[in-house]
Amino acid sequence: MQRLRVRYAKRGRLRFASHRDISRAVERAVRRAGIPVAFSAGFSPHPKISYAGAAPTGVASEAEYLEIGVTEPCDPEGVRADLDASLPPGLDVLDVVEASSSGFADRLEASIWELRLPGVEEPAVLTAVEKFLAAEVVEVERLTKKGVRRFDAREAVLTIDVTDSQPADGSGAPAQGIGRTAAQVPGRPCVILRMVVRHATPAVRPDDVLTGLRLVADFAPPVPPEVTRLAQGPLDASTGALADPLDLDRDNTRGGEPGPVGGHVAG
Repeated sequence: MQRLRVRYAKRGRLRFASHRDISRAVERAVRRAGIPVAFSAGFSPHPKISYAGAAPTGVASEAEYLEIGVTEPCDPEGVRADLDASLPPGLDVLDVVEASSSGFADRLEASIWELRLPGVEEPAVLTAVEKFLAAEVVEVERLTKKGVRRFDAREAVLTIDVTDSQPADGSGAPAQGIGRTAAQVPGRPCVILRMVVRHATPAVRPDDVLTGLRLVADFAPPVPPEVTRLAQGPLDASTGALADPLDLDRDNTRGGEPGPVGGHVAG
C-alpha cells in the first residue's frame, strides 16, 4: 500500500468547521476524485485517512496534514490537483508527497501562529508581551474533556513578535483566503502577534497565550482575534525556525525515476 502525505489549508469560513466536518469533507472528496483509497479490515471498514496536528475549531491554517493509504501507485501531483478540485472552497490542497519514512507526527515539533488583534494599540500589546516573556511561569486554566486543567503557558512559547497590520501603502489588502474583516479595515488600529510555540502536553494554544497576557498585564483584546497557523514542523531550537516536515520524504525519494504526471495511477 502506498501512503500519500497531504498538506492542506483551512481558510475563510472553513476555519469554523470541526475536525469531524473536515474529515467527512475529505472522505467525500477522495471518493469524488476517484482516488483508490485503502480501507481497514473488520466488521466496519473505514478509509485509511489519518490526521496529524489538527488546528482547533475556529482557527485558520496554512499547514494542516493528513495521510492517505491507497491500493495502487498514484502520482502525488495528480492526486493534489484532483483532490483540491473536489474539496469545497476554503479547504485547499497545497502539497502531496509519497511517504517514504515513518514517524511523521514526531516531526511536528512546533507551530508558527499569527494573531490579528483589531481595535488595540501597539504600545499596550508590547507591554503585555514583554511582561509575559519576562515571566518564568504563567499558569492558565482550560476546560478539557477531563475537566479543568491548569498548566504553564509560558514555557512552550519560544518567541513573540509584535507588528502593525497595515501595509506600507495603506491599502488594507486582505490576507490570502481570509477576505477583508474588521482587522483589515484601513484606518482601524490592528496589531499582529506572530509567535513560535513548541508542541507540548497539554498543547499550548493561542487562546492560552492570550489568557496569559491578561493574567500578567491585564491585557484583553476588545473583540476575538483572527488566528491562523502559518506553519508547523521540525524546530531548530537555536534559531526558532521551522523546517518543512515533508522535506524528509522528498529527500528519500530523490534520485529515483520520475513518477507519472497528470493522473492518479502510475502506469
